[in-house]
Amino acid sequence: MNSRPWSGRRRTLTAAAAVALAGALAAVPSGPSSGMAGAQTAAATVSDPAALVHPSDGTGTGSVSPGTVGEFPGADTPFGMIQWSPDTSPNAVQSGGGYAYSDSAISGFSLTHLSGTGCPSYQDIPILPTVGAVGSSPEATVASFSHSQEHASPGRYQVELGPSPIAVSLAVTTRSGISSFDFPRGTASNVLFKVAGSANPVTAASVQAVGHDEVQGQVSSGQFCQTGTNYTLHFVALFNRPFSSTGTWDGSGTTAGRTTCTGSSCGAYVTFDTSSQPVVLMKVGISFVSTADAEQNLKSEDPGWSVQQVGAQAEAKWNALLGRIGVGGGTASQQHTFYTALYHSLLFPNVVSDVNGQYPGSDGKVHTARGRQEYANFSEWDIYRSEIQLVSLLDPHATGDMVQSLVDDAEQTGWLPKWAIVGGDESQMNGDSADPIIADAYAMGVRNFDVGAALRYMVKGATQNENGHGLEIERQYLSQYLSQHYVDAGSLDLTSIDYSIGGSVTLEYAIDDFAIAQIAAAEHDRSVATSMMQRAANWEYEFNPGTGYIQARVTDGSFPAGQAFEASQLEPGGQTGFEEGNAVQYTWSVPQDLAALASLMGGDAAATGRLETFMSSLNATRNAPYEWSGNEPSEWAPWEFDFFGAPADTQQTVRSIVDTEYADAPVDEPGNDDLGAISSWYVWAALGLFPVTPGSADLALASPLFPSVTITLPDGHRLVEDAPGAAASRPYVHAVTVTGVTRPVPQTSGGACTSSATAHSTSGTWDLPWLPASVIETGGTLHDTLSSSPDPAWGSSPADSPPSPGTAALPAVGFSSPSGATTVVAGQPTAVQIGIAPAGSQAVSVHWQAASVAGGPTVSPSSGTLALVPPAGGSGSSAAACGLLHPATQSLTVTAPAAGSSSVRINLTTSGGTRLPPVVLDVVAQP
Repeated sequence: MNSRPWSGRRRTLTAAAAVALAGALAAVPSGPSSGMAGAQTAAATVSDPAALVHPSDGTGTGSVSPGTVGEFPGADTPFGMIQWSPDTSPNAVQSGGGYAYSDSAISGFSLTHLSGTGCPSYQDIPILPTVGAVGSSPEATVASFSHSQEHASPGRYQVELGPSPIAVSLAVTTRSGISSFDFPRGTASNVLFKVAGSANPVTAASVQAVGHDEVQGQVSSGQFCQTGTNYTLHFVALFNRPFSSTGTWDGSGTTAGRTTCTGSSCGAYVTFDTSSQPVVLMKVGISFVSTADAEQNLKSEDPGWSVQQVGAQAEAKWNALLGRIGVGGGTASQQHTFYTALYHSLLFPNVVSDVNGQYPGSDGKVHTARGRQEYANFSEWDIYRSEIQLVSLLDPHATGDMVQSLVDDAEQTGWLPKWAIVGGDESQMNGDSADPIIADAYAMGVRNFDVGAALRYMVKGATQNENGHGLEIERQYLSQYLSQHYVDAGSLDLTSIDYSIGGSVTLEYAIDDFAIAQIAAAEHDRSVATSMMQRAANWEYEFNPGTGYIQARVTDGSFPAGQAFEASQLEPGGQTGFEEGNAVQYTWSVPQDLAALASLMGGDAAATGRLETFMSSLNATRNAPYEWSGNEPSEWAPWEFDFFGAPADTQQTVRSIVDTEYADAPVDEPGNDDLGAISSWYVWAALGLFPVTPGSADLALASPLFPSVTITLPDGHRLVEDAPGAAASRPYVHAVTVTGVTRPVPQTSGGACTSSATAHSTSGTWDLPWLPASVIETGGTLHDTLSSSPDPAWGSSPADSPPSPGTAALPAVGFSSPSGATTVVAGQPTAVQIGIAPAGSQAVSVHWQAASVAGGPTVSPSSGTLALVPPAGGSGSSAAACGLLHPATQSLTVTAPAAGSSSVRINLTTSGGTRLPPVVLDVVAQP
């Protein structure tokens, strides 16, 4: 992107537009190339955050990692229905946003887009001004452009098209847009309506010229990522002056003078005589319900004819929302990157209801939202980790409408959606992420939705088999999950896509169950809360103490042989059993019970060591066992050091990702932004705060990027971070003092260390690497003393760790050595070892029993008892409090009577009757 004044213009903008543009450019340093200016000398809070946004950041394509970021640079409002943005050619086909920074041609300015998705969608009704003869293939017409003649800002987009220069200026309201086309003087100035030009296949389209100043029509498209449902977009375009002629085209060619067209490939054009008046204004309204609603939306939101006024109103909306987080200090590049990321976090989900409340329901019928807005385009699996919490913090009322929209979908179809798009469900990604979205919003204080109805549908999806609703239904592997507590590794995401998901979907289901438990507790449904918390521990069935990592169990219940990550197990979607990732990356996806995860790994020090190794590469893609900061499952991992007594590692790692994987540039992020998911991570990271646990508003701490941060909470309270020493070279916290922040009530974490904090202090020294959820309501002030060197003492006491609210319902997990499989000689006894590893600090006795298989290997002894007890000399609460139990092991022999393949199954049951995950060892007997 280049924000410098345009050069080489043969004409100028209107006087008002020139003044407005000059003012905006004067307020913003030029483009990404200037972003490395030195740190500001004063930490004055930004007063015009919209002026710092670079919408063209994220429109580029990098290497395999990140690849296409997928943003669009066009005009929009917060959560707006219309996103009026250029679609470029020829490289943008891979971009969800329709725009590739490397392109030099624009095929049209379409009215709808998705931001940062891996699959293209929408890009409906591309509109393109041209000069001269329309030609025989207007749908293929493109216009050249240069970034030097382009300017994008929140709510506005401007560009000069060539070769005959046409200056285009766009501005939008929530449901409408207004444009100025400044043509060369002549008699053949055209506006093309590529009605059938959507990004995905079009099933129907029609267009009609009405009178001499209006064009209206609709298009039906859909099938995002080749799945899901279709939608119909209606539009009405009004001009400020009569056009001189019209024409249409379809698959058979172009017909001059025709005013209507119907078919899956049709379009229309209107022509103006601009010999004396070169500027043509056009307004357009859209609706997903009807042409009449599109017209009403346009008349209600933009009765005038001023591009500048509409642009100013959009900018004011953006400043009001962006300004709820005020930062001061830092470099120009950091401020641009921060507010651009915040901007991208606030585009979706977006409004799909009209000004009269009508919207297309998921049942194919038109419904009416009364007194609120209806929303769609929920990239659910992507946004539940960080984005919905950010949106809840800044605009809780809109978030409540968003959550109610998910509930509306369930009311209309019987089930919560998995990827809610206009009028349906696109059935994307594993897990049922509507559950944590609802719990996240509630935890952040959102209440303006039907909580009781939400809980009913959450429980329904978790307990009943769904059918006849989309391709990838809620809990599509519910029967497996309920009967064996995990999903077989090779279970497919979709039958048409060979991505296996058994391990990752088990982890997602456990998170979903935890989220349901939080809403059930809020609704005082103790029975559901208890049962779902027990199910939230099912992730333990996927942890293998034999390797120290999460692994996906195969059909017979065994873990794959070898290490947790094996390159031989890679497939197009990731490692076998893991969607978009591998076993090591997904190991850190247990945000509801990190204390138990650390315990199973051998304690905090062991967990820290594994996580440090994991962080030795920060954007490794799905094909290596390291951090993949460009994909959502890795969002939690950098913050988990806080839970393992190593907050300095969180501070260093978060800052490293912020500094090296994000930029004020066309390639600005480490991966697809997925409707703001990766952008929202950056916003939290720059604040030094993160909501690790779904369904909880507790915030893990790193360190703020800026010397001054002020978050204005919805009720007017403020959460202030004062860090005068903040700089790129000073990420480490040496001390924190607080004012107005109440220390949390001491909690236990599934039997792990108990916080020594008291609940009555509201000011003074703060030695916890986290903030309690109460700060979301009360606000407060943090004063950070930062340094260039780590402080191993601050926040590292086991008693200081953030709460780990999982119950560790399974106190231990079994394992074998070797893990997963062993090779023996038929008839010869072979020694193996079995054991149990603690998932907490609970002393427990476990009975084990070898299950006999006719003709299979024999085990000697065939049963026994393993006990987890505090180490010698460490009896008492202090030893048990911090997870100091050690694994218990026992040797046994396995004898296979004949050559062949079979397995040994060891069933484990605690003395209290709790069944633990079984140990299954595949045995290959050679002659």
